Amino acid sequence: MRNLKSIVFVFCLAPLVAFASESAVPLDTAPIKPRDMTSLQRGAKTFVNYCLSCHSAEFMRYNRLRDLGLTESQISENLIFTGQKVGELMTVAMPKKEAKQWFGVTPPDLSVIARSRGPDWLYTYLRKFYRDDSTATGWNNLVFDKAAMPHVLYELQGEQVLNVKSEDDGHGGKHEIKELTLAKPGSLSKTEYDAYVADLVNFLVYLGEPAANKRVQIGIVVMLFLFLMLVLTYALKKEYWKDVH
Repeated sequence: MRNLKSIVFVFCLAPLVAFASESAVPLDTAPIKPRDMTSLQRGAKTFVNYCLSCHSAEFMRYNRLRDLGLTESQISENLIFTGQKVGELMTVAMPKKEAKQWFGVTPPDLSVIARSRGPDWLYTYLRKFYRDDSTATGWNNLVFDKAAMPHVLYELQGEQVLNVKSEDDGHGGKHEIKELTLAKPGSLSKTEYDAYVADLVNFLVYLGEPAANKRVQIGIVVMLFLFLMLVLTYALKKEYWKDVH
C-alpha cells in the first residue's frame, strides 16, 4: 500500500517537474490590457496576417470580433482573406496531414493557447527566437528549444544570435548564461516590436476567454447587489428584533 502511494505521488509530481524544466528561462511579464480595444484590434490583425495561415482558432467565430468594437463589414474586409463568411469559425485552410509533413508536427490550435501556456510564456517566447543553422527551419527559441515553428515575425524584429557565457557559480563550478543579441535589425525597433507582440498576446488572451470582460462586469454588479441586500437584511433584522430586546 505504501508503494502504491509513492507511485501515485510521483505521477502527481511529474507534470510539475516537466513544467519546471520548461521554465528554465525567466519569463517577462506580458503587458496585458484586456480592456484596450485598440490593442485588441491590432492584435487581431496581426493574428490573421501571421498566425492564421498555419494555426487555427476553431473555438472562435469571426463575428465574435464585434466585441472588440468592429463591425461585420470591417471584419469581412480587413480580417478575412479566405472567402469565409463572418459567421464561420476561424479555421485554417492548410490540411493537418500536410502541415505535419512540412513541420514535423501539426501546428496547434491557438484558441486556448494563452490559458494553456500563459501570457507571460507567449510574450517571452515570441521575442526569443534566434538563428540556428542546425535546425530544419534555421531558427531556434530560447524558451522552447528546437521549436518546429519558424520565426514568422523576423522581418519585424530582425535576426538575433545566441551568445553563451560561462561564469563561476560561487561554489567552484561553472554555469552557462545564455543571451541574445541583435545581429540584423528588423523594420521595428525593440520597443516597437515588444509592443507589437504585446498586442498579439493580448488578443490571444481574449481568444481564450472572450467573455472575460463581461464576466467581470457581471461579477461587480452581483457583488454590489449582494452588498445592498446585506444592508437591507440587517435593517430588517433590527426592525423585527427591536421589541424582543
